[in-house]
Amino acid sequence: MSTTFDFTSAGVRCAGTHFAGAEGAPVVVLAHGLAGTQDAGMFPFAEAFAAAGLHAVTFDYRGFGASDGDGGSRQVVSLAGQVADLHAAADAAKRLPGVDPTRVLLWGVSLGGGHVVSVAAERTDVAAVVSVVPMVDGLAAARLATRHHSAGQLLASTGRGLASAVRRKAGRAPAMIPVVAHPGEPGALTLAGAYEDYHAIAGPTWRNEIAADVVLELGTRAPAKAAATLEVPWLVQVADFDRSAPPHATMKAAFSGRAEVRHYPGDHFDLFAGKPFHEPAVAHALHFLQRHVGAAVPEVVGG
Repeated sequence: MSTTFDFTSAGVRCAGTHFAGAEGAPVVVLAHGLAGTQDAGMFPFAEAFAAAGLHAVTFDYRGFGASDGDGGSRQVVSLAGQVADLHAAADAAKRLPGVDPTRVLLWGVSLGGGHVVSVAAERTDVAAVVSVVPMVDGLAAARLATRHHSAGQLLASTGRGLASAVRRKAGRAPAMIPVVAHPGEPGALTLAGAYEDYHAIAGPTWRNEIAADVVLELGTRAPAKAAATLEVPWLVQVADFDRSAPPHATMKAAFSGRAEVRHYPGDHFDLFAGKPFHEPAVAHALHFLQRHVGAAVPEVVGG
């Protein structure tokens, strides 16, 4: 059973969904990835956690999906703003009926997989963290992009980002580009297959549009630096052939944070529902939580 609710982050109304678990069970707060919305791939994970007895909470970052944000901030990625929204979502999750407020769990995928590290390092009420194909180092991701895109594509992307940033500083609306596009077309994610993979999980509130200066914003992302300060159990789920979130940067962060690591022989989207490694990834996460936070979840066969 799921119910919707609202919470406030820095004065902005954000939309959340509560998937109820057992009375007194921990709550998992799920953070999605680049330009993601609750209905774009998050619900199957949340439903699996709730079916295992955990409470689960999904939410939309400010400016995306069902959350508020004025015209100039819609579809704009602010990394600091998203981290603040995740903090606010965790605070709201603790107040939900039936939740054990002393056992907050953070789960994030892609960009959200890095956000959960940053937030856990800043809180004392987080019991465990799960990062799925996390983006933990923006500069490493930029270097990986040079292997899969031409110099002309990268220059064009940077140019659009700079132009959008100038527009925003002048008080104008940002320039927009697609979140995903086919190879050779303008877009934030243009690797072969990304367009099809993202549309396969996209829900009705998701829009294939993002402010072009996201390419500049992502370069500042470095939650890997916070990994060494984590004091709670951390599970990192790595797609070994990930072309978006560099596996070597993920593994360095995982080592620094003394994480448990699971590997999957797939690409960035291959742990989402409908893909080969979704069910193993969920099973491994539940097994991890069962061992480390006493979550009332079923025994994982072959985990």
